[in-house]
Amino acid sequence: MKPPLAPLNPFPRIEQVELQALQLDDARALLKHDAKNSLQGAGESATDYLQRIIDDLCDISLKDPLTGLGNRRHFLSILERSIEAVARSGESVLLLLLDIDHFKTINDSHGHLVGDQVLQAIAKCLTDCVRPMDTVARYGGEEFAVILPHCRPLFGRAVAERICRTIASLSIPVSPLLSIQATISIGGAYAPEWVRSTADLWIERADQQLYSAKTGGRNQVCLDQPRELAVSAEEKGLLFGHFIMDEAPTIENTPGGAPHDVIGNATNRVNA
Repeated sequence: MKPPLAPLNPFPRIEQVELQALQLDDARALLKHDAKNSLQGAGESATDYLQRIIDDLCDISLKDPLTGLGNRRHFLSILERSIEAVARSGESVLLLLLDIDHFKTINDSHGHLVGDQVLQAIAKCLTDCVRPMDTVARYGGEEFAVILPHCRPLFGRAVAERICRTIASLSIPVSPLLSIQATISIGGAYAPEWVRSTADLWIERADQQLYSAKTGGRNQVCLDQPRELAVSAEEKGLLFGHFIMDEAPTIENTPGGAPHDVIGNATNRVNA
């Protein structure tokens, strides 16, 4: 009888890393530009150093270099995860798209360096206005995006309006003798609850609200409120069947023998 073959290791251990054989100059230059230490530390093994370089490159690949916020790639990744969470749990998640009003005028009047300072100041203000659990990203140009998980409708509008007011009151120093102010327009939409939607459809709904805020006079908030969709008996069974089965004995004990919905009227409708 032949001895059993040893299982193949799909990830064989690298016994030794020859750093000199790797082309790391571009990676080191990127990390140095991002104010990260790109040199091998004293006592740091070649493997640990290479892993640190990889981790730092992954980090900056998800960051906007001007504002320090998450970039569009990071934003889309979080958005996809949020869609999955909403489909599984019915969690209420709000997406906000924010656009700086008349930003071209700021660039034309004061120059692009001043425009960059405005972007940086507004990015910091956005971060200060939301919770650590929320995601703030630079969506592109003068447009930002915020993803707010566990955000009920009344709370979401309050947050969006607070952001709008706070930025409108912000005085942005751009030189020793000049400070300027800017306003933003905000459009938002909630992810359809209990439904596996797509990032494109969710963004489109928020973008439509942003367009309404811009055409309606700017410096304001327009939100697409969650819609209610009727749930059929079959869908209700799929969503809540295990609750009904658990509570079946209570139906028989209902006074007068009348049918009783053990999980209440809430099962008749699901927010979307």
